[in-house]
Amino acid sequence: MMPKEVNVLALVKGGERFVFLYDSTSVDTLLDQLGQHAADPDLTFTWYDAAVLSQRVRKIREESEIVPDDVTGYSR
Repeated sequence: MMPKEVNVLALVKGGERFVFLYDSTSVDTLLDQLGQHAADPDLTFTWYDAAVLSQRVRKIREESEIVPDDVTGYSR
């Protein structure tokens, strides 16, 4: 059995650090959490931050779904 790959998503704003750990089965939960952080008025984490990080997560997930097909190219 292969160990799960853990991804790290981080944002540094001034003196603050927002660090999120996730795996391929928890992407939807992570995206929800980014929105919850953006909605929290006690945090400096903004909707813009959530949008940028969400886009990054989706791109990483998309890239990980691309697998080599054969010498002619790639398929999903």
